Amino acid sequence: MNQQTMKVLILAGGLGTRLGEETDLKPKPMVEIGGYPVLWHIMKIYSAYGFNDFVILTGYKSHIIKDYFVNYYQRYSDITVDMVHNSVEVHKTRHEPWTVTLLYTGQTAQTGARIKKARQYVGNQPFMLTYGDGVADINIPALLDCHRAAGKTVTMTAVKPLGRFGAVQLDGQDNISNFTEKPLGDGAWINGGFFVCQPEVFDAIPDGDNVIFEQGPLNSLAQSGQLHAYKHTGFWRPMDTLRDKNDLTALWCAQNAPWKIWE
Repeated sequence: MNQQTMKVLILAGGLGTRLGEETDLKPKPMVEIGGYPVLWHIMKIYSAYGFNDFVILTGYKSHIIKDYFVNYYQRYSDITVDMVHNSVEVHKTRHEPWTVTLLYTGQTAQTGARIKKARQYVGNQPFMLTYGDGVADINIPALLDCHRAAGKTVTMTAVKPLGRFGAVQLDGQDNISNFTEKPLGDGAWINGGFFVCQPEVFDAIPDGDNVIFEQGPLNSLAQSGQLHAYKHTGFWRPMDTLRDKNDLTALWCAQNAPWKIWE
């Protein structure tokens, strides 16, 4: 199939409890970075490479995500509201070349269950998959080339995250000889999302809402030699905490966001 016709599935149903008040009123993927939901940023990354067919796997407060896309053109357009004649005139519209399928996958379903419920929308075709809370300056064509060359059921983007705290080096007198803010973590590669999947992955996911994709299914694929890694050494950052949100927003507002690969 033509690469650009590949669907992109985005997991957007979790609670995001570590973001506190930010997710009391909205789902985690709708928390904003610089005035735009993190979900929008992720979609723009894929769209920059010509991938514009999205399936959003919703759950918690799914209506907010649906309302966002239904009213997208009004949100970013200049309009005149005539309250006498009950009419709205749109002067200048802003469009995205996207097709967005919003799939409600259940309030408490785990990641594996959400993915499996998208099978009817994907069909018997390869697809891409990622989490609705992480951004990266990832090269999508290189990721796809890696997947094709490996010939495995799933290719996962592997990353080395930053440490959460500053690291210090002490000399013999307990003086700090070196300090590094946000160094790399323990050096281990971790799951960074941005998957490429063959349709056979659905067969590796058991039925039931309690199936966690990152546990049973991915572990089973790894043990059978069907899970490959694409090593991404560039920028990658999840938005797990309020600190992450503030850091990402600061990068965006300073016009120094590494994941902004679009014009």
